[in-house]
Amino acid sequence: MSGIPHDHYEPKTKAEKWVNSRLPVIGLIYDTIMIPTPKNLNWMWIWGIVLAFCLALQIVTGIVLVMHYTPHVDLAFASVEHIMRDVNGGHFLRYLHMNGASLFFFAVYLHIFRGLYYGSYKAPREITWIIGMIIYLLMMATGFMGYVLPWGQMSFWGATVITGLFGAIPFIGEPLQAWLLGGPAVDNATLNRFFSLHYLLPFVIAGLVIVHIWAFHTTGNNNPTGVDVRKSSKAEAEKDTLPFWPYFVIKDVFALAVVLAVFFAIVGFMPNFLGHPDNYIEANPLATPAHIVPEWYFLPFYAILRAFTADVWVVMFADWITGGIVDAKFFGVLAMFGAIVAMALVPWLDTSRVRSGRYRPMFKWWFALLCLDFIVLMWAGAMPAEPPYSTISLIGATYWFAYFLVILPLLGVIEKPNTPPATIEEDFDAHYSKPAEPAE
Repeated sequence: MSGIPHDHYEPKTKAEKWVNSRLPVIGLIYDTIMIPTPKNLNWMWIWGIVLAFCLALQIVTGIVLVMHYTPHVDLAFASVEHIMRDVNGGHFLRYLHMNGASLFFFAVYLHIFRGLYYGSYKAPREITWIIGMIIYLLMMATGFMGYVLPWGQMSFWGATVITGLFGAIPFIGEPLQAWLLGGPAVDNATLNRFFSLHYLLPFVIAGLVIVHIWAFHTTGNNNPTGVDVRKSSKAEAEKDTLPFWPYFVIKDVFALAVVLAVFFAIVGFMPNFLGHPDNYIEANPLATPAHIVPEWYFLPFYAILRAFTADVWVVMFADWITGGIVDAKFFGVLAMFGAIVAMALVPWLDTSRVRSGRYRPMFKWWFALLCLDFIVLMWAGAMPAEPPYSTISLIGATYWFAYFLVILPLLGVIEKPNTPPATIEEDFDAHYSKPAEPAE
């Protein structure tokens, strides 16, 4: 499974040999949990197990909830109330599912930004990164469709606004929007489509997660130094690595327990903290909410979408150069999806020869600013689309694109990075080895 030399599974009993010769599943599991893992991984490498837990939680709770949900515009809201009031444990299952989505995105953002800082996207892990970004896009689609299912005010109007974006695409926009909605407007056909896809996509995500894990098990795990495990001999590889079981499994399980303690406290004591009050009002096509806001995990890209208004010079230039094809609405759609594409293309945009940001002094400042920019965009996305919030969104969107398209390529040319340690063992010893006691 990995290019790192290590012991592979050898069946010992007759039963093991019989199974292994016909279906080598035991060997596959053994090689997976015993894979040599860089021994200097820090606590930012815990989010993988949190994400795996979240995916399992969302699938299991979703399957149970769907047994009581009715995907019809006249009955959907009432069926959710039925789950909350009449189904045994229904309120707890719904709160788990609802807040589980937030934990899922919280963990995936930390997972992504960890990868951006430590250069986990660099060769030979480009495909691993791209698969991860596809998973993220499917998560966004699944989360959006799930938000529509309760059929509250924010569900209905959020679906109206977001599906309306597809109508801004020149030439094919209107038929594409009608196909997505199942008709001319958000209605029962839309709810049925979203329900079907919301139920299907998590299983697609699960399949891609398996491929994602397979990919990084093939290339080996990245680590805080960005230095590769030595592969010239098994003895050298063992100095850089430890088996995933039991060392990292125990660490991950402990971290998961800490995260879940906070998660269950939120589910138990403040389950509606991240929800919008308007979504507890049944959808009414004749009453538009004062302020349409998506879930918090969409807000940074929602801010980018709204930042490019008709009076922004780059929008006016695009509108003029294309003869009106790229108007403000379409430009906003391009910017929103372009922000994610720019992040996906980072393996080819980052020109630095050093993988980890730990050894890049200039990069650290620009990356810290990117993290702050993401938080500011999230805040701006929740504010009304008016000054000064629109100006702040535009500045934040500008920096987001500048970071990936200009700053990262330039840093690889002008930055003088520090020298990383020669081996993972050297870094581990520098941080964790007990200093020698002075001679008496």
